[in-house]
Formats: sequence, C-alpha cells, structure tokens
Amino acid sequence: MELLLGLHNVTSVQRMIDFAKLAFSSDMVKYLVITKVGGVAAQSGIPEVNKLALKSGKSFSVLPDLRDALDLFKPSTTYLVTSQASETLQPGLLEGRVYFVFSGIDSGFGKIELSMGKQVKMAQLNVEVGPVGAEALLLYCLLQGRLSPNV
Repeated sequence: MELLLGLHNVTSVQRMIDFAKLAFSSDMVKYLVITKVGGVAAQSGIPEVNKLALKSGKSFSVLPDLRDALDLFKPSTTYLVTSQASETLQPGLLEGRVYFVFSGIDSGFGKIELSMGKQVKMAQLNVEVGPVGAEALLLYCLLQGRLSPNV
C-alpha cells in the first residue's frame, strides 16, 4: 500500500504545520498533499511545511483543489474522513495507492468534495476532533495493524 495523506481547505498556519509534522513523523506516509490553501496559511504556512518536508526527506505538494490531487496522484481509493459519515472505517486490507483526506476547516467538506471519495469516520469517534486528532488516530490504527492497508 502507498499511503497519501491530504489536508483540504485549510486557512490555519498552525493546523497545517501540526498536520504536516504528524504526517512526516511516520515512515508509512508516502506523500502529503495540501489542497485549497487560503489566507495566512498560504503565505506563511506553505514555506514552513516545505522546510519540514525537506528536513524529514518527505514528499509534499500544494495544489489548488482536491480534483487536481485526484487527477495527478490517481489514487486507487480516496477516503474523506469526517465525523458526519455514516460508514465507519473498518479493519481490512488497503491496497494500491490509498488517499485519506481530512478537512482543514471546522465546517467540513462541501457537497462537491464529498462526491470525490468514500466518506468514512473513525470507529467510536462520535465528535469532531479536528484533522490532526483524526490523522493521529488513523496512523495509530494503521501502525497497530488494526487497519491493514485496506478498508
């Protein structure tokens, strides 16, 4: 399995940096893709995350929109992680290029974004913990083998 992590629609510098630090800390993550960056995050967050990527030897891309990431990286499966999803991410086998996308804003994904992948939520997580918390839980589950690189 090739794991791609995505943060979509982010305006907070600190949220973007925290998300990137966690992604870059795992050998399991192949790419970090940040899409639709706005505000101060676009001006000062991108250079900071780029420095983190270079220091850790990781791959990092910034793209205008989620559709661009799907077109360029061509994941075999795309999961949009949101607490509003009806399906829970279940243990299973993840194969191919798997792209997990987290929303960078509190209001979550829009209708257009929700149509671009399978909506899933983390098991036993009934409240919104933000993208960094959900990312940490996902990576922990993958590392513990509770989610095989397949859902």
